[in-house]
Amino acid sequence: MTPEQVAAASKPLALELGEAFARCPATLRRARLLGISGWAFYITGRAGALGDVRAETVAAALGFIAPDAVADGWDAAVRTVPPLAVADANLAECCRWGTERLGDAPEAPRLAGLLERAVEAADGSGMPLFAAWRAMPVPDHSPGARAAVGLLLLREHFAGAYLLAVRAAGMTPLEAVLAGPEGEAGAAACGWSPPYPPVGPLVRQRLWAEAVTDRLASAAFRALAPGEGAELLNLLTTTRLHLRGDK
Repeated sequence: MTPEQVAAASKPLALELGEAFARCPATLRRARLLGISGWAFYITGRAGALGDVRAETVAAALGFIAPDAVADGWDAAVRTVPPLAVADANLAECCRWGTERLGDAPEAPRLAGLLERAVEAADGSGMPLFAAWRAMPVPDHSPGARAAVGLLLLREHFAGAYLLAVRAAGMTPLEAVLAGPEGEAGAAACGWSPPYPPVGPLVRQRLWAEAVTDRLASAAFRALAPGEGAELLNLLTTTRLHLRGDK
């Protein structure tokens, strides 16, 4: 497989697996321990790696979430706890989840190693959120935790690449969400309010942006030796099956 083929095939898996820890009930309980809402924990836990910045900066980095919805979560959280502390808590939950859910997977050490090489080689230009997360110190170096953090980082890399590709396609983030598989329901879930622009003319642009995303993200997979890209894809697929089997 070429690096671009690995990127295209692994993208849906990375996007799914990289946020799986955030849906864990134990992760959501951390929000209550910090004295903030689940939404505030999601926004600030994800963007808190940027440090003490304004909500407008967070909205620009996240891209696909409506600025007003970002501000609601971010401003509510920072009145109670520093953003970086929320990011630290989020990372700790990611490691906990990885240890609990991936630690017993037989290929966890190999998955962690491949992910780490890929994210280390990824180009973070124009992707401040990915770069900020990659610079965060990881508190747990067990195989499951390392694999979970690698998945988080790969997800942020794909998300950053897609945001760049969408803007290069001449689309707004809202238009990209509307042209995606969830349509208006996805836009509403991301905090965007109607009326929405027509979708029809946007589909071709979104498909172009998807292809550019794969091209941008492919640089990360050039660090893998021949055959390792296919191996990584197989491990991601196995990991998804492992997690679904745990339910």
